[in-house]
Amino acid sequence: MKSSFLPLAKISLILVYMVIFAGAAVRMTGSGMGCPDWPKCFGYYIPPTDEEVVTWQPNREYQKGQMIIHDEALWKAKETFTTPSTYEQEHWEKYTKHDYAKFNPKHTWTEYINRLCGAVAGLACLALAISSFSYWKTRKSLFFASWLVVCLMVFQAWLGATVVYSLLNPIKITVHMVMALVIVALLINIIKVAKHKTEIKKYNATFRVLTVITLLLTLIQVVFGTQVREFVDEQVKAGITNEYLWLNNPTVEFYIHRSFSILVFVLNFYLFFLNKKLNLGFTKVKWVAILLILEILTGILMQYAHFPFGSQTAHLVLASILFGVQYYLFLEARKCYYSGTSCDD
Repeated sequence: MKSSFLPLAKISLILVYMVIFAGAAVRMTGSGMGCPDWPKCFGYYIPPTDEEVVTWQPNREYQKGQMIIHDEALWKAKETFTTPSTYEQEHWEKYTKHDYAKFNPKHTWTEYINRLCGAVAGLACLALAISSFSYWKTRKSLFFASWLVVCLMVFQAWLGATVVYSLLNPIKITVHMVMALVIVALLINIIKVAKHKTEIKKYNATFRVLTVITLLLTLIQVVFGTQVREFVDEQVKAGITNEYLWLNNPTVEFYIHRSFSILVFVLNFYLFFLNKKLNLGFTKVKWVAILLILEILTGILMQYAHFPFGSQTAHLVLASILFGVQYYLFLEARKCYYSGTSCDD
C-alpha cells in the first residue's frame, strides 16, 4: 500500500482541481440550481434530459422521491406509484427546502457533472486515506492528514448541499470555495512530506516571510473575487443580460479586488527578484509569475472585453492553481528543510 500512497495523493489533488474547474463552470453558466435537491437531481441518480420527465404525465410510474414541477412548485412522490388519468394531490408532497422550481437541461447536467467530479474526487481521497494505514508506524502525520482530507471532503459535500438549499447564498459559496483551497493545501502538504526528498535550496528569512504574505493575499483575493462574481450574478438575476452593463456600477468589493491585484503583483515579483538575486534556487517562483500574469490578463479581459466565454472559469481556476503553487513554495521555504530538523511533525 505504501507504494501507491504518493500516486494516490497526486491523483486526488488533480481530481480536486477538476472539481474546482467544474464548480467554476457552474458559476460561469449560472447552473448552481440545475439540481434543486441533493445528493440526487430531481430525485434521480442520473438526471433527466427533457422537461417532460419532470412534468406530470398520466399512466406513468414514479419512484418514491422523484420530482415534478407542478403549479410552479417542486413536488416529491410520497411513494412508488403509477399515475391515474388525472392529477391527484395525495400522491405528492411539496418540496420545502426552497421555492426554486425551474428545469434547464444544460444547467442540470452542468451541475450534475460537477457533483460527479466531487464524488470521484471523494473516492480517490478515501483510497488515499486507506493507503495511509501503511504509514501508521513510521509517519503518523501522513495518516492523520489523509483522514482529515476525507473528513473535509465530507464537510465540503455538506456545504455543497447547504449552498443549494440556501439558493446560492454568497457567504456559503465563498466558504465552499475557501474550503476547496484548504483541501488543496492539505493534499500538497501530504505530497511534499511523502516525497521526502532533499532539495538544494538556500534558506532566507525575508523570502520565507514573503511566501506567507503572498499566500494570504492570494486567499484574500479569492474571497473578494467570489464577492465580485456574486455581484455579477445579481445583475443577471435582475434581468441585465447585456454583459457590457454588468460592471457599470460595481460594489466597493470590486474596486478592492482590482486595486489589491497591484499589491499582489508587486510583492510576488519582488519574491521573483529576491530568489534570482540571492540565487536561492526556488524554481516555482517562475510558475507563480506566469500564473499571476495570466490571472491578471483574464481579469482585464472580463472588465474591458466584457466577459468573453471561458474568462470567468479561467480566472477562478488560475487563482486556485496559483494558490497551490504558492503553498508548495511556502512549504519549500520553511527553515526546517535546512536546519536538519523534521518538517513532517
